[in-house]
Amino acid sequence: MPETASAPEIVTIPCLKDNYAFLLHDPATGATAVIDVPEAPPIEAVLAARGWTLSDILITHHHWDHVDGVDALRAATGAQVWGAAADVHRLPALDHPLAEGDSVTIGGLTGHVIDVPGHTLGHIAFHFPQAQAVFTADSLMALGCGRLFEGTAAQMWASLSKLAALPPATLVCSGHEYTTGNARFAVTVDPGNSALISRVSSIEAARAAGRPTVPSTLAEELATNPFLRATDPSIARTLDLSGADATTVFARIRSLKDAF
Repeated sequence: MPETASAPEIVTIPCLKDNYAFLLHDPATGATAVIDVPEAPPIEAVLAARGWTLSDILITHHHWDHVDGVDALRAATGAQVWGAAADVHRLPALDHPLAEGDSVTIGGLTGHVIDVPGHTLGHIAFHFPQAQAVFTADSLMALGCGRLFEGTAAQMWASLSKLAALPPATLVCSGHEYTTGNARFAVTVDPGNSALISRVSSIEAARAAGRPTVPSTLAEELATNPFLRATDPSIARTLDLSGADATTVFARIRSLKDAF
């Protein structure tokens, strides 16, 4: 029988106070990418421990806590840097400027670029079907989404709708350990959601044990993340918005979270 190719490996790396970087490793070729670099040392430590050589750096958006370690890591490894062409003026120097629909090749793995404006106007996500993972940083987050620092509610709802259309088994690799706070808020707008109540208990147990709550699955997010559930009539009723369109409901959820 022919040998089965080894599955891609994903490693979640805590950085700074509450950020995450992710390593994506292709065992067949040895290629390894990091998605976002809040700081270099924790990433270098994991690479050394696993004996992996970094080939590529993928950037989701320009905020300092996602790019501050890029130049140091590039200098140490010679890795190629990929990021949004629309943000080339405020990202570290790019070897590969990207737009929606472009592909990223990491060894034998192919990633697809998804434009997800809202948190920032130039934010992109990377979907790797072979790894069953999407790297969303501060667009879709565990039980949340990023603040609308630059984009509009309509833009962010459209971005989240793109991500929601991916296969439900997809791992959502988001950029921060914000899940406990997001959970406390989520139950205020979706109080009758039994799946959410169960997930809150799991989150509390994970954090008490020092385990990350990221990544999650898209199926979990679709069932429990209020920012993906703006079409749910029960949430609209809770917000006194019965009959309102999804963008209006989403905008209310986002404004309530901002004030929470």
